Amino acid sequence: MLLKLIADEPRHGYELIRAIEELTGGSYVPSPGMVYPTLTLLEEMGHIAETKSEGARKVFAVTPDGTAHLAERKAEIDALFARLAELANVQERTDAAPVRRAMGNLREVLINRLGRDGVQKKTVHDAVAIIDEAAQRIERL
Repeated sequence: MLLKLIADEPRHGYELIRAIEELTGGSYVPSPGMVYPTLTLLEEMGHIAETKSEGARKVFAVTPDGTAHLAERKAEIDALFARLAELANVQERTDAAPVRRAMGNLREVLINRLGRDGVQKKTVHDAVAIIDEAAQRIERL
């Protein structure tokens, strides 16, 4: 994945982290501890090389060996990026602002209503039944 992103345009580690985060809709952000050792490995394998850049960050570009490696694995790479796009799609559907707002509202109502002194067990059971019913209705959509 990193090699393909670098082949698309020369990048440094932080840009790669942000690119992956963007590709997954924010559902996955690789750690620097994963990215930088992989860049070192790709450089040692001869697939990328450091290019001249302004600033302190190392910018890498793909080498002819890296381009050949990508060509040999085009189907795998296409499948991987398709999975990342699907992850972003799922993230967008399930983490949309209205869904987060509604879930937060439910959480606050439960805390406020069930956190009061003297709440009856029946009230707790009724609240659970309402939540279960809502979950079943959403499942049937």
